[in-house]
Amino acid sequence: MSKIWLSSPHMGGTEQDFVNHAFVKNWIAPLGPNVNGFEEDIQRFSGAKHAAALSSGTAAIHLALDILGVQQGDYVLVQSFTFCASVNPIEYLGGRPVFIDSENETWNMCPRALREALAHFEQKGELAKVKVILPVHLYGTPTNMSEIMLIANEYNIPVVEDAAESLGATINKKHTGTFGSFGVYSFNGNKIITTSGGGALISDNEEQIKLARKLATQARDDAPHYQHSMVGYNYRMSNICAGIGRGQMEVLSNRVDQRRANFERYQNIFKKIGWEVSYQIERAGVYSNRWLSAFYFDPEIFGEKFREDLRLFLDELNIESRPLWKPMHLQPVYEHCIYFGGDNNAERIFDYGLCLPSGSNLREDEWVRIEAGILAFSNKMS
Repeated sequence: MSKIWLSSPHMGGTEQDFVNHAFVKNWIAPLGPNVNGFEEDIQRFSGAKHAAALSSGTAAIHLALDILGVQQGDYVLVQSFTFCASVNPIEYLGGRPVFIDSENETWNMCPRALREALAHFEQKGELAKVKVILPVHLYGTPTNMSEIMLIANEYNIPVVEDAAESLGATINKKHTGTFGSFGVYSFNGNKIITTSGGGALISDNEEQIKLARKLATQARDDAPHYQHSMVGYNYRMSNICAGIGRGQMEVLSNRVDQRRANFERYQNIFKKIGWEVSYQIERAGVYSNRWLSAFYFDPEIFGEKFREDLRLFLDELNIESRPLWKPMHLQPVYEHCIYFGGDNNAERIFDYGLCLPSGSNLREDEWVRIEAGILAFSNKMS
């Protein structure tokens, strides 16, 4: 049987037109009309005033932290329950990640644990070294931004939103990525739309996005020769990749609908077989893109080994599923960092959570296989 992937790319049909135009016009370069057009598309969709198309979401986080002045020894308070790309750029700049636990409802940054961390640094007289708060909208479900922004404004600390997984998600119809000083999107191959590899940095601050674009093109000065007054990076998106992105933007709203429909289909399957499965909650006014259909199998209901047994069972059927992100404070490379654990929700959810196939291009015959596999496992366990 062919592999059913967790989240594979899904082309809309017009991407090739934009790419062909780049070939015809010989815009096979890091910049060009598709890059400009893609940035405008992102701005129009998200409501952000300015956007810079970049080589990855990781690059976008790096630039945001650099522009906000993170330097050697500074602290960045970041969600522990996330992918390493949220954290590695802190290290690039010599900063120190400080990990914050998740709340139970959304699995995202816990406001109570965030306050605990800020009180800790205030008591130590190190509050001035806390330069950025970095929440993540995990699996496309928005974090509690009203509380996060309230705390950030109280302490006058800028917020960088890692919205890499949440393009198309909203809070009271305002898009994720547009609440803080900067927002970050990813267009990696497994994301809700893709440019094969790529990302974007968004902001309402025109000067900071201009600076981001300059830093992303090796910080070249405005001179007829190559002159550099600061250290830059090679982070700009290619005109070819941006062409793919332009075509993908045309179907983004449909992709969100399809991902949400996947999530609802799993809920119906679980209801049919009597599984009481938990998941990220959409608070009032919140609209998740459900990038990945992620579920928590309470060990008190299902047992300690249920999640892993289900994953291995599906793997035997050539159906890919994946454990949730391993929290950063448990990663060998970051185990020395400070962690404000709250209720240790991140560890618990990681231990018993699973992502199931979530592609917007899942066919009906693949759904038949997935449902049959889950049912067969249920029968085996009963």
